[in-house]
Amino acid sequence: MNAEPNFSAQRRLLIGGAALGLFSALTGCSTETPVNLSGLAVQNLDGKPVELSSLLGKPTAITFWATTCPGCVEEIPHMIALYDKFSAKGVNVVGMAMSYDSLNQLKAMVSEKKIPYTVLQDKTGAAAAAFGPVRLTPTFFVLDAKGNIRYQKIGPFDKTRVDQLLTALTSS
Repeated sequence: MNAEPNFSAQRRLLIGGAALGLFSALTGCSTETPVNLSGLAVQNLDGKPVELSSLLGKPTAITFWATTCPGCVEEIPHMIALYDKFSAKGVNVVGMAMSYDSLNQLKAMVSEKKIPYTVLQDKTGAAAAAFGPVRLTPTFFVLDAKGNIRYQKIGPFDKTRVDQLLTALTSS
């Protein structure tokens, strides 16, 4: 009998798991993992606190972004399109700025890009921690009305998939 571990099988499992993780990160995944939004506050562009639990009760499209992130700036027109299509159907569309963006930078970007959706700042990093933690921008999520993550994606989100998901979440 061979009592030695089968490193080849272990290696295949490890590589397969890593590949699945990378595939999920690149394509976006649906998890239905709840995010605990209670007691979690961020700030609006006036520096006033906003409780993230206020997002509950409606589907939410939220992107963690930064004004200095080229991919985040490229994502803005897609976020505006989501806002234009789904805000009247009750979807919260939110740009959650990372802690290192100043309110002045955010206000300038909102004005320059004519951003109609809600922009908040995660000044303490607590929201980024609650969502993952979020370490890279852009990182995009769709939450259902109960605050469960239904889709998450690092990098550009799949516009067709998100459109279909938000359509399904607003027609139930």
